[in-house]
Amino acid sequence: MRRDIQPNEQAFTTKEVAEELEIATPTVRKYGQILERNGYEFLKDGDRRIFVQSDIVALIALRDTDKPLDDTAIDAVYQQKERLKVSNETDIALPDTYENVPHDRNQLKEALKYVVQELAVTREMNVQLVNDMSQLKTTVSRLQQDHHTISSSIGNSAQKTNVKIENLTKQQKDQYETLLEQEKKHYEKLLQQEKQKGELLQKEIKSMREEQVKEWRSQNDFNKRLEEAIQKPKEKRGGLFSLFRK
Repeated sequence: MRRDIQPNEQAFTTKEVAEELEIATPTVRKYGQILERNGYEFLKDGDRRIFVQSDIVALIALRDTDKPLDDTAIDAVYQQKERLKVSNETDIALPDTYENVPHDRNQLKEALKYVVQELAVTREMNVQLVNDMSQLKTTVSRLQQDHHTISSSIGNSAQKTNVKIENLTKQQKDQYETLLEQEKKHYEKLLQQEKQKGELLQKEIKSMREEQVKEWRSQNDFNKRLEEAIQKPKEKRGGLFSLFRK
C-alpha cells in the first residue's frame, strides 16, 4: 500500500489528468498500464485509478521522454520506491518513539508535539524531494526540446544550404550552356563569312582565268596571223603592218 500520499493531497481523475497534460484519455490509461506493468502503484477506487501529483510527474516523464516507454517507467518506479522507503522508515521509527511513552499528560503532550514536528519535517522533505524531481524532469524536458529545436534548426539550415548549392549549380549550368550557345552561333557566323569570302574568291579566280584564257586566245590568234604574214611573198609583206592596225 502506498504511504507517500500527503494528507489532504489533491486527487485527479483520468479525464482531469488528460486535460491537464493535454493528451488523450486513452493515452493516460496506456501510460498507467505501462507504469503498473513495471511495478508502479496507483491509488484505486475499484478499477479506476486515482492520480496524485507524484503520479502526474511520472505521466509527464512518459509523455516527454525520447527513450523507450518501459525504460522511463522503470525510472518512475524506482523514484516511487525511494519515496515509499522514506515513508516506511518514518513509520518504523514511530513505534520506537512510543515504546517509552510517558504516563504524565504534560510529558505525553510534549512527546506527541515532538512526533508531530518530526512528521511535519519529514513531509516537507518529501514534498521538497517531489518538487525537486518534478523540476528536474521539467529541466530535462526543456533540454530535450532545446535539443530537438537545435537539431531541427541545423537540419533546416543544411536543407537551405543544399537548396542554395543546387540553385547555384543550376545557374552555373545555365550560364555555361548560354555561353556555349553564343560561341556556337559566333563560330557558325564566322564559318558563314569564310564561306562567303571563299565563294567570292573562287568567282574572282574564275573571272581571272577567263580573262587569261581570253588573252591567251587573242595572243594565239595574233601569233597565227603574224606567222602567216611572214610566210607570204616579199611583195606582199607590206601587209605585215596591217596586222598591227587591227
